[in-house]
Amino acid sequence: MVGEYTTLAFVLPACTVVGYVIGYLLDKFFGTHFLYILFLLLGIAAGFVQLVRQLMRDTRSDGTDGS
Repeated sequence: MVGEYTTLAFVLPACTVVGYVIGYLLDKFFGTHFLYILFLLLGIAAGFVQLVRQLMRDTRSDGTDGS
């Protein structure tokens, strides 16, 4: 269980960095200056989505109904 929560600490930064790098490379390729921001935001959103998915999966498989 500790290993699963440890990976959550790396998911958000990793998604953010990957989004930034993809945007940066596309900016270099197309000669633009805004794609890195777009892909940075998409990376952050993807990180949060994955974080929420993991937390929802853990609370659902926990077997408790919150009462």
